[in-house]
Amino acid sequence: MIPPPPDPRAAPPAVSMLRRPAEAEAPRALVRVTQPDLDRRAILDRSRGRLVIAAFGFSALFGAIALKLAFATVLNPAEPRRAAALSRPPQPAAEAPVARATVTDRNGEILAVSLPLTALYANPRQIENAAEAADRLRRILPQLDRERLIQRMSGERQFAYIARALTPREVAQVNALGIPGLHFEEAERRYFPQGRTAAHIIGGVDVDGIGIAGVERSFNDRLRDQPNARLRLSLDIRVQLALRDSVQRAITEFNGIGGAGVVMDVHTGEVLAMVSLPDYDANDVGAATVDQRFNRVTVGVYEPGSTFKLLTAAMALDYGTVQPWGGYDASRPIRVGRHEINDFRGKNRWLALPEIIAYSSNLASAHMAAGVGVNRHREFMQRMGMTQRLRIEIPETALPLVPGQRTWRDLNTMTIGFGHGISVTPLHVATAGATLVNGGILRQPSILMHDPAAPREGTRVISERTSDLVRRMMRLVVTEGSGRSAEVPGYYVGGKTGTAQKTGPRGGYLENKRIAAFIGAFPMHAPRYAVYVMVDEPKPNARSHGYATAGWVAAPAAGMVISRIAPILGLLPEPMTPEIQRALAMPMNGRGIPGIAPPAAAPARPAGPRPTAQPAPAPAPQREASLAPR
Repeated sequence: MIPPPPDPRAAPPAVSMLRRPAEAEAPRALVRVTQPDLDRRAILDRSRGRLVIAAFGFSALFGAIALKLAFATVLNPAEPRRAAALSRPPQPAAEAPVARATVTDRNGEILAVSLPLTALYANPRQIENAAEAADRLRRILPQLDRERLIQRMSGERQFAYIARALTPREVAQVNALGIPGLHFEEAERRYFPQGRTAAHIIGGVDVDGIGIAGVERSFNDRLRDQPNARLRLSLDIRVQLALRDSVQRAITEFNGIGGAGVVMDVHTGEVLAMVSLPDYDANDVGAATVDQRFNRVTVGVYEPGSTFKLLTAAMALDYGTVQPWGGYDASRPIRVGRHEINDFRGKNRWLALPEIIAYSSNLASAHMAAGVGVNRHREFMQRMGMTQRLRIEIPETALPLVPGQRTWRDLNTMTIGFGHGISVTPLHVATAGATLVNGGILRQPSILMHDPAAPREGTRVISERTSDLVRRMMRLVVTEGSGRSAEVPGYYVGGKTGTAQKTGPRGGYLENKRIAAFIGAFPMHAPRYAVYVMVDEPKPNARSHGYATAGWVAAPAAGMVISRIAPILGLLPEPMTPEIQRALAMPMNGRGIPGIAPPAAAPARPAGPRPTAQPAPAPAPQREASLAPR
């Protein structure tokens, strides 16, 4: 029978808290979990762990940054230390350690420097097959000679150099060969960045880095003992290049076999430039010929020719045997045995002292030297340093060729008076020129940079009055004499030309072989620099109208040098002023010089030639002075 439905208004029946056993044991419904769900749950669990770790990491990082900022801005501010660091001067760049110091010019331009490199050497005892090793090695270093390489890699020696300078690529390639017995060694090489420029001054070193010539030899101990202290020379590489170019042009134009040049500070004796041509590349001295290695400036000795007439005039003025308004007869030759002394295109009359220098009279210069006398002449030459080696800081110097004390006679004094019978180096002439114009103080030439605040010591050899008169006469040579082509407007150049025939190896003079030289200074009202230019064996050309004398050859080259180096040295052309005019005034008759006037009762020069005593004949044969210089 079916029970009746419950009354909707009746309360729900009480539910018993205790279930009946039958209901408790009823089966539950099962939930099926698939494998993707399990994988997804595992990934979520791992991600949750990683996020926690990342959160802790970022927290630590930002915490460290916060602590660092607090330390830098609050606890220990960095700005005061930064300001102190900026106020300190910058530290010089560190230099690679080397065993030899760098050599520079006066402006810091590097002339010689040691560069680190890698050398390759072999231990022949460790090499099994020298021929095979040589063949493999020559694939990388083809410049090596095979037979010599095999010889060096064979035998019982334990050390033999193979190559002294390898590039990093060559080192890697040789190392990749894996040949037992080949080893590398850290070494250094002396390098000369300027190449040919100043090669004779710098000199060079041998394969072991020991100086063998020039500055490298003179200062070998100093360069090795103080490798971090640069050696600063007095050279100015800009002046050196200008001088070399000008001398080379003169050699080329007149087809000379060589030449020389010097630029010197007249007040310190510092050599700013020294050129000897032909020259060579200092980085490849082994390829240089004997003639290229020959330093014509300090080793070559030549008869100075008419440049020595300046010394003769200075000597006579200083001893008082002549005055600017005095002079000598140059109308008749001086006969000596079978030979005679003549003038080259002479005036054939009595000449005042300024005329003697401007017209370059051999006859008058010979009379002037004879008037001083043999003993005083020899003593003056010794005082001027013309009988000794110059004490310059390079080892290659020559001793002048002069007559001995017993053989120095009247004839020698007369010929030396116009620059013959004595042979000196070009540096001797340049040093004498600087001495004549700087007030009369002889200073030995130097290629070291000296402190301008500490003047160099010197020896007075002529008076200031004599130096002043010589400067005026040197200016006359350029304005009125044979040195006109050396003139540079605004720089008031003064100087003296000199042409002398060359002597042969057995004595005597060589036909058509001459030295053409010019010694000068500028500006002559206040001399600063002396310039010497010489061309060895110049040949005439069409432009020189068949002449190869110094006035055509050396003087123009000197003018070119001065025009190029004067602006470099900070000298600007000056207009003629009354002060400059008074400082340079010198009439050809020697009269009316400001502050140096002739005596009131000075006799007038006679119309005819003045008689002079003829020199005593001498047994030593002399060449005809018609071949002597201008």
